[in-house]
Parts: sequence; C-alpha cells; structure tokens
Amino acid sequence: MSSFGKIALFIDGSNLYATAKALGFDIDYRRLLSEFQSRGTLLRAFYYTTVIEDQEYSSIRPLIDWLDYNGYTVVTKLTKEFIDATTGRRKVKGSMDVDLAVSAMELAQHVDQIVLFSGDGDFRSLVEALQRRGVRVTVVSTLSTQPPMVADDLRRQADVFIDLAELRQKAGRDPVERPASREMRQPPQFLTRGTIKRDDRVE
Repeated sequence: MSSFGKIALFIDGSNLYATAKALGFDIDYRRLLSEFQSRGTLLRAFYYTTVIEDQEYSSIRPLIDWLDYNGYTVVTKLTKEFIDATTGRRKVKGSMDVDLAVSAMELAQHVDQIVLFSGDGDFRSLVEALQRRGVRVTVVSTLSTQPPMVADDLRRQADVFIDLAELRQKAGRDPVERPASREMRQPPQFLTRGTIKRDDRVE
C-alpha cells in the first residue's frame, strides 16, 4: 500500500471552479481522480455544490450528472435567489460548508488522509479537528493569483498545501477542450458510489 494510505477527496465545487478559472484552465475530473488514485487507496471523492431553486436549466447540471456516473459522490443543496434590500443586487443564499464538514468528520475514522479542494478560511477549524483525530489534511488551492485564492490561516493549518497550478499538467485542460455531451454520459469507470455509515467497516 502507498505511504499515503487511505484517501478521501472533499471538493468545494464553486471554490475549485473559481480557482481553476482564475488560473486559466478547467479541471478534468477524470484525470483528477486518476491522479489521486495513484497516490494511495482512494475510498471516496465527494463533490459539493449548490443548485439554484426553480431554475429549469443549470449550466452545472451536465457536470453533476457526469460526476455522479463516474466515481464521484455528488452532494447538492438548493439555494434561493433574493434581492438585497440595501443594494438592490441579486444574491444567492446557500452554502455547503456545514455539509462538507459533517461528512469529513464522519469519515475521519476510516481514512489516513483527507484532501480538501478549497481555499475558504472557514475550513481552518475543520482541518484542525481532523488533525486531532490523526488524519493528515492536504489543502488544494492557489497562491498564484492576486490576491491568493487560499486563506493564509487555512494554508498554515494544513499538513500539506498543493498549489492547483502544480496540478494543471496532471488534472487540467484548456477551456476550449471541454468534452462533448456524449462523453459526459459514459458509464462508471472509477469508484463505486455509496455512503459510509457509522457502523460500516472500511477495508
């Protein structure tokens, strides 16, 4: 077994999208899974994102469907759009932070390492709590933008920090190379989806 042991990925979808966009490339999620499968025993890959309520078509829907059929456990939450009374601007209410944190804590006893794809400083306390349970935490974001996309206290708390720019060659693609809809419907090739319950034994 690899020295990295059992790994779980926790992807803050909107944060990772914004970080990759700021760096000028798209994430190739098939290659991303393959990259971390090569680093250890990949037990789960979670992808968290919000979906706007009452929106008939969402540009993220094809991605969600593809991830769901290709080894990722997709967790979504409906958000609500509203008009800010002060500014008159349209805003969206909804966050996946708590959902991600709860799942990470539940999975902590089953893994050796958690890879968090987010630069959100709100996750610093989660990283610290996971570390107290003996889990090594890797944070993936970037310092290569101005301003950096990762909160300084989150980066410092992590056991390992990976700049997303360093993964471009292994898990990125140029935005013009986006897959056709036919590719988005390919059958599963990676992990078996499912939920690990508290009483489950993970081998």
